[in-house]
Amino acid sequence: MLDTEILKIPAVALRGMVILPGMIAHFDISRGRSIRAIEQCMMDSQKIFLSAQKDVEQEEPGADDVYHIGVIAEVKQVIKLQNNIVRILVEGIERAELSAFAQTDPYLLAEVAPCVLPEEGLSEEAKAAMVRSVQETYSRYQTVNPRAGKELLRQIGTIQDLPKLMDQVANNLPVSYEEKQKILEAMTLTERYEVLMALLLKEIEITAIQNEFQSKVKERVDKNQKEYILREQMKLIREELGEDNTESDADEYQKALDALDADQEVKNRIKKEIDRFKSISANSSESAVTRGYIETLLELPWNKASEDNKDLANAERILEEDHYGLEKVKERMLEFLAVRNLTSKGESPIICLVGPPGTGKTSIARSVARALDKKYVRICLGGVRDEAEIRGHRKTYVGAMPGRLVNGLRSAGVKNPLMLLDEIDKMSSDYKGDTASALLEVLDSEQNHKFRDHYVELPIDLSEVLFIATANSVQGIPRPLLDRMELIEVTSYTENEKLHIAREHLLAKQTERNGLKEDQFKVSDGALAKIISGYTREAGVRGLERRIGEIARKAAREIYEGKSSTVDVTVRNLEKYLGKEKYSQDMRGETDEVGIVRGLAWTSVGGDTLEIEVNVMPGKGEFQLTGQLGDVMKESAQTGISYIRSVGGQYDIPAEFFQKNDIHIHIPEGAVPKDGPSAGITMATAMLSAITGTPVRADVAMTGEITLRGRVLPIGGLKEKLLAAKNAGVRTVCVPKKNEKDVEEISGEIKKGLEIVYVETMEQVLRVAFCEKKE
Repeated sequence: MLDTEILKIPAVALRGMVILPGMIAHFDISRGRSIRAIEQCMMDSQKIFLSAQKDVEQEEPGADDVYHIGVIAEVKQVIKLQNNIVRILVEGIERAELSAFAQTDPYLLAEVAPCVLPEEGLSEEAKAAMVRSVQETYSRYQTVNPRAGKELLRQIGTIQDLPKLMDQVANNLPVSYEEKQKILEAMTLTERYEVLMALLLKEIEITAIQNEFQSKVKERVDKNQKEYILREQMKLIREELGEDNTESDADEYQKALDALDADQEVKNRIKKEIDRFKSISANSSESAVTRGYIETLLELPWNKASEDNKDLANAERILEEDHYGLEKVKERMLEFLAVRNLTSKGESPIICLVGPPGTGKTSIARSVARALDKKYVRICLGGVRDEAEIRGHRKTYVGAMPGRLVNGLRSAGVKNPLMLLDEIDKMSSDYKGDTASALLEVLDSEQNHKFRDHYVELPIDLSEVLFIATANSVQGIPRPLLDRMELIEVTSYTENEKLHIAREHLLAKQTERNGLKEDQFKVSDGALAKIISGYTREAGVRGLERRIGEIARKAAREIYEGKSSTVDVTVRNLEKYLGKEKYSQDMRGETDEVGIVRGLAWTSVGGDTLEIEVNVMPGKGEFQLTGQLGDVMKESAQTGISYIRSVGGQYDIPAEFFQKNDIHIHIPEGAVPKDGPSAGITMATAMLSAITGTPVRADVAMTGEITLRGRVLPIGGLKEKLLAAKNAGVRTVCVPKKNEKDVEEISGEIKKGLEIVYVETMEQVLRVAFCEKKE
């Protein structure tokens, strides 16, 4: 309830403070309007209206910019200070509500109405209970906050007037002006009591928590101080005993930093970490983390590089010594070295060697490192599925460490090693991130000069690292990653190449490894050829090396036991050392047959031939496929039968034939999964042969994808397929016309004795394959 009397008195807008009735306070004013308002009130009744600003930054507040509930105060003292600042002492008298500002210039003149306490009908007992409750709660507050002062507690204990008591308590609480404004605006005793009690209880809780924290901090500081004193005493005792001759770790780190060849940014970071390390307690877990981080940064080769061997002739000699064949790889390495010599640096290429297992991909990288006098680092990525393996862990994690690349540089000791990323196609991803995506920055020559490892947190230059990756197949490598690498295909070896490798490399290696001398152990060329054809079936030479090692071990035992002084292995006694032949060559058929056609397939261990059989039986037009065929292969068979049905009239096939007969396609070795489109023309030829009863030439093999209209599309793995055809005794091979350029790149040794026919349509295939031509 408001009094009807309206007063016009000067006003001052307070910034960041609230004056309550009964409160004596002083504050400084500097705004012109406020100073003039004080001067006016001193000339009148010394009464002034004080109200808090809502926004303390507001320079010229209006009626909407201040709280409407304020206090009428009496100015007790005015002191002029320097720089046009006036300090005034006021005492709050009563609450009042602002109606409007009668004028704003030259000073604020407020129209205010004093607030009167509305009648609530509270009994004297209720008021006494409220008084006692406020006094007890304030006593609790004084217990947790002794700075409140015992004298003030005694004064509050003597006040029995409830409004005066609540204003006095509120005046002495260290709370924000917004909280005090709530108390000022509470008109009824009950409302004011509730606001004040809530505020008191909150302050008690906050102060108790603050005291608890301070107690814990003090306890910890005291403990650290005690440890420091004891440590200093221990240090002094050791010095007296002559046991402490070593410098502190921090001093050793500083010496290593002074000797480090690195950019200023790196040195500044390490210096900052060393300074931090000095301030950490040795028993703290953070000390071990910081120690590991500093040691990692100091061990990295920031600007330390090895000098490459620029002798091209020497590099060529080493590559030829270590590997037979692999001409493209050797040529590419020599090109790189030539460019490096001409440009003084040159951009390091990112090469990916793709080929079957055992073809020498990993060992060629080691030879390249030896040829260039580079440090060699091998990083196996097979089965890696955590992105942190590449980029490292944040050092905030327990057991954090740098990624494999940074560890590789650390172990190499130079910033320009040869880094082999082995089995790059065997990486996988899980919820911890995509490993292949993490390699995108590493293998991009435009970005990798500032590679950021999560652990190191400083840019690392990988642009001078010579990256060589290996993979068995490009199918498992994501396209963006593949795009950053230069692919060099390492194809399967021919039997002649395997013979050269065995004679020039593997034989000497296994002789030495098994403790034999060169004149004690010999294997004839005939025996080597027999091992290659009868005891191994692979694209590379790993199995061949195992077989030679097996013979060498048995020879070593014979010599050690004195049964013989030398061992000569020939075709005749080979079975004694290796047992019966394990593999027999799948040779072509001797006679031309109906519904049987030889196809060519690529496998991870080289090429192979597939004999496709087709039978036609009376039935209901069903189409059956057996032999563990994949989806693509089944679709190729469906495409082939659709093509045959579309051209049935040309081959005198009755229209009702396909409704009255069942067709069954089978590919032997039924337990082996088979897939791919390259058997399309083979299955179509076999089906048409079985349907028309036309025999297919036994000395013909074929490969190619078929379309619905009978076109022949190109395929891959041609070298391995032609090698398999030659080994099977095939004389004529049908190859898609679009693969002609691939055939030209294959060595003459493989093509020798093969008639290669380029085909674009099924008609051309059938003219070659069928014994009788169908017009």
